[in-house]
Amino acid sequence: MTGPKLESRKKADLAYIEHVGPYDKVPWDQYMKRLYGWAKSQTVMPGFYPMAICFDDPQKTPPEKCRSEIAITYKGEARAENGVKTRSLSAMKVVTLSHKGPATEFEKTYAKLREWISANGYVASGPSIEVYSKKPEVIEGVTIFFAKVMMQIAKSP
Repeated sequence: MTGPKLESRKKADLAYIEHVGPYDKVPWDQYMKRLYGWAKSQTVMPGFYPMAICFDDPQKTPPEKCRSEIAITYKGEARAENGVKTRSLSAMKVVTLSHKGPATEFEKTYAKLREWISANGYVASGPSIEVYSKKPEVIEGVTIFFAKVMMQIAKSP
């Protein structure tokens, strides 16, 4: 696995469903069906890679209170409907690291990102984003996630 790297993300239109609860208990398949069904009904082109925007640190926030947006990007004109909301995701500078492993190992990925941020004169400046490059696989009873984990950053004051 290569180390963290700096990237610029372009502005994007998002369709999302708000979720409150443990990050590892998101009804992913249900939300994906709703989001891609919404895109079809709106006649917009959905992006290929779904994402989770995580607003709370599960080390500091009780799991039942963790807030996230399960989202897809899209191109075209659309409106919120049936619990699917829309908004713009601003362009931003992020530090990224690929994650391949069970959910229990996401904390190791985040620890490496936080270490890089601190060592390179930055501060985290927004929610973290996990972009999933492929559907999770179950290997020997363990769900393996394939994600690009991003933390929005700004130069340290």
